[in-house]
Amino acid sequence: METIQKILLVMTIVGALNWGLVGLFDMNLVSSLFGTATFITKLIYTLIAIAGIVNIGILFNNIEETD
Repeated sequence: METIQKILLVMTIVGALNWGLVGLFDMNLVSSLFGTATFITKLIYTLIAIAGIVNIGILFNNIEETD
């Protein structure tokens, strides 16, 4: 399970870096690499969103364990 969590965390970081590029330089790296509104682009965004949701669960799980 720890390996899956690390993979999902990396995906979330990639998403955050992409949003940083959008905010700072108006450059969407995912769209630049895979095209705008293609299946691959939508798949990448969907996987990153799922990774973010799972990381929210991991965050709250870790908070409960430390209390």
